[in-house]
Amino acid sequence: MKNTTLVYIEKDGCYLMLLRNKKKNDLNEGKWIGVGGHFEENESPEECMLREVLEETNLRLTDYRYRAVITFVSDRYEGEYMHLFTASSFEGELKECREGELRWIPKEEIFGLNLWEGDRAFLKYLMEDRGFFTMKLVYVGDDLVEFQSRCYDGERMPEA
Repeated sequence: MKNTTLVYIEKDGCYLMLLRNKKKNDLNEGKWIGVGGHFEENESPEECMLREVLEETNLRLTDYRYRAVITFVSDRYEGEYMHLFTASSFEGELKECREGELRWIPKEEIFGLNLWEGDRAFLKYLMEDRGFFTMKLVYVGDDLVEFQSRCYDGERMPEA
């Protein structure tokens, strides 16, 4: 299983979203996601997230929260543990991203974007400001076929 990070940066009621439309053979092609990427050797989740944000956006996060661990299982792709963060403060000026188009999207418009079904579930939890949670998302092709989630104390949470 690979480890990745994803962060949703908030400003003025918007999340910074990335339309993945520049990389070849991108499993996220055409989808809107947050900012993040793969761990480098010996990185912690926090170090990976901060590095990826700086590389992709030129922003230095100054206030952020570790929100969840998402387990992705797929019949097409390698399994993944995604470490999910939100951020509410940063320094720097946004730059063009080599992986896609960055845009500040009002939170109330997010669910109208082309998102993975599983992303809709964890974005709902983020917007509800739930505590730390885990989630398991199982895909067959592009279809979400199984969804499980638990809050940090192990209590089962209702489906999104």
